[in-house]
Order: sequence, then structure tokens, then C-alpha cells
Amino acid sequence: MADGHRLTTLGSGVRVVTEAMDAVRSVALGIWIGSGSRGEDEAHAGLSHLLEHLLFKGSAKYSSLQIDQIFDAMGAELNAGTGKETTSVYARVIDSHLPEAFDVMAEMVFRPALKEVDSERAVILEEIAMYEDDPQEKVFDLLGEAVFGAHPLGRAIIGRAAVIAGSSVQEIARFHRQRYVPANVVIAAAGAVDHDTLAELAAERVPNGRRRAAPSMGSPPEASSPGRRFERKETEQYHVCLGAPGLSRHDERRYALRVLDTVFGGTSSSRLFQEVRELRGLAYAVYSFASGYQDSGQVGLYVGTRAENLSDAIGVIGRELERLLEEPATADELARAKENLKGRVVLALESTGARMSRLGSEVLAEAPLESLDEIVERIEAVTLSDLALLAGELWAPERRSAAAIGPDAARFEEAMAIVAPAAVAVEAPAAGAAA
Repeated sequence: MADGHRLTTLGSGVRVVTEAMDAVRSVALGIWIGSGSRGEDEAHAGLSHLLEHLLFKGSAKYSSLQIDQIFDAMGAELNAGTGKETTSVYARVIDSHLPEAFDVMAEMVFRPALKEVDSERAVILEEIAMYEDDPQEKVFDLLGEAVFGAHPLGRAIIGRAAVIAGSSVQEIARFHRQRYVPANVVIAAAGAVDHDTLAELAAERVPNGRRRAAPSMGSPPEASSPGRRFERKETEQYHVCLGAPGLSRHDERRYALRVLDTVFGGTSSSRLFQEVRELRGLAYAVYSFASGYQDSGQVGLYVGTRAENLSDAIGVIGRELERLLEEPATADELARAKENLKGRVVLALESTGARMSRLGSEVLAEAPLESLDEIVERIEAVTLSDLALLAGELWAPERRSAAAIGPDAARFEEAMAIVAPAAVAVEAPAAGAAA
């Protein structure tokens, strides 16, 4: 593979992908599993997240305390995360510690003891309560509901308190057996790593029973009318998101979207940041974003502003959306955005952790691992006409959904009338109803 990547599929079905970096002594190691909130039904909403926590509670070989002690003795930090489509367990260690680190992580992932379940349920219930108290975080999940409706992509990754509290150990174990199968796992490493050595370790430590296919992520989201969600909460600011369906991570236009997002609200020199914050002082935080999934995606923007500034802030955003459709970028903005993206890519890939994450996530998604030169070439090829077509498709007024958390629904409805005219209001739960 280009840029020194090597990929091996073992007899069990697990894929091992590495990238050697001669100038470092550390290795970023990750185990990526195709299990996230998207693969859950309502009855299991949150089990991917709960299971991720329980991986740290020990295995048949290592207790929870031993896991902590081993990584502390290495001077390393072990961590994990759950997303819409993936779960990952990862660490960064010096090269001589790789065999021991891999042994512990493989035990955690493939042979969890599923002990101390009740104490970890309590931890996650506290996490859910903390999430409910953080409107700046929760509003993005309200937007997901508005954009994707009842599809699992519109559901919060953190899960439902009733599922966390009520799922039996047997259900959790069954959930693990169904999803943590070798064919649904990628082992990725970048840094001072020898590919053949890691592949041998994986062959020894990954279960080699009857090979099973990776579970399906379910059907893609169907086209639906834009939605509008509001949750009343006594907050100092209105936390507002606008958004719409975006591009999948495999869409050939994804680099054009990254350029468009950079111009619109992705940097401190972007249009949204300059017009809303720098020139008018209407918000501290304002930005746009884009997310890509296997067969869908999302574009969006966020602003947090006080009640007295809400109308003005949304008015400015509305004018910037109109401007985006009329002139998505000037020649100078296009050139600056391209250079910004190229610089961010190059700087990120100097990190072993970023390289490992790229390897794991892309191979798990069965996406091509493009070389740095290929990525730069794709960014440089983006044209103004590409941006115009994308902006007109993705940010058209009739596609925009909206969500907010704040004290007064009427203020929100009034502000949304212009920027999200097609969004249909649906009943939103009271604060805390995610439980």
C-alpha cells in the first residue's frame, strides 16, 4: 500500500494494518470494532457505550486493577471511545512494551469478564445526568433527531438510562458475542512497529473459532421532511443548531465538502466566525461542521447566544446561508481554505495517534487508504463550481432542520421561520427525557 501501509487479513477474519514511522520510538495501537449506536435498536440503545466501559473491568486473565497498573507502569494511557458506527480501544506505548500492551488490550476486547456491571451502570447513569445538564453538548443530538428522525443515526450515542439500568449481564454478553467477532475488528498501529510481529501477536491472541460475518449496520436513513426540535431549559444562552443530511464518507465530493465547510464556519477566518463573533460580538462559539457515515452524512452549524442576541445572531446566519448559496467562496477564500486543509492534514499525520486512527477507521469502513500526495491532490482539485453545486444541494432552505435548547420556544420558532422554513415542529421531550 502507498506510504508504507501494510494490511493483512488473518484466518479468523481480523484485519491488521500498520504504518512504520522510523523517526519515533513509540507505537500508537488501536483495536477498532464495527459496533456503535447505529447498530442498536431501541431496546439496546446504549449497549455499545456500556460495553465499552465494561471492557476496562477486567478479563479472565487481568483484573481491572491489573490493567491500570500495567499501563501505569508503562508510562502509557489506555482509553476508548464509542461513536455512531464504531468502538475503539487505543493506547500509545514505547515499542518495547507493544507485546504486553497488545496482550492486555486483546484480552479486554475479546474476553471481557463483564464484572462490576452494576457499579459501571451507575457511572454511566451519572454520565447521562451530566450530559442532560450540558445543553451545548445535547443540542447536537436534538439536531440528529431532527435530521434523521427515528433512524438510529438520529439517536444519542450515550444511550437510554432505562436500557443501561435494565439490561442483564446475559444480554450484554450476547451483544458482545454478536458484534465483537474477528471479521468486524481491525487492529491498527503506527510508529515503531513491525507489521509481521503484530500480525503474529494477533494470530495468537484473537479467538480463532468458526469465522462469522460482520453484523450489518442496518438500512440507510430514508429521505424525510426536515424536523424542528426544541427543549425548554432555563439556560443563560440559547444553544441552536441548523443542519441537513450530508455526504457519506465514501462520496467522491467529500473533499469539496471539507473545503466548503472551512470557508463557511470551520476556522477563525471563516464567514460565520467573522460575521457573528468578530464583527458583531453576538456569540462566543459559532462554527459549522460536517460528519460522514457509511451511507449518509450530516452538515450543520452551531451558535450559542443570549436571548437578547438570538434574533440578530440568527439573522446574520441566515444572510450568510444566502450568501453561501449565491457565492460559496471567492477565489481568495478557496485558495486559503485549500492551504488550511493541506496544512492540517500534514500536521495531523505527524502524530502516531492520528495515523493509527486513520488506518483503523478507514480499513474498518472498507475505504481506500489514500497517500498524503493523493489527499493533497484531491484537495487541490476542488473548484468554485464544485462548491456551488454542493452548497446548493446540501444547504438549500427546504432541506434544513433545526434544534435548540433554551428558555422560550416562541423565541426559537420566530427565529427559525426564515432560516429553516420547511422544518416541521415535532414534540420534544422535557429536559431529562433521554433517560
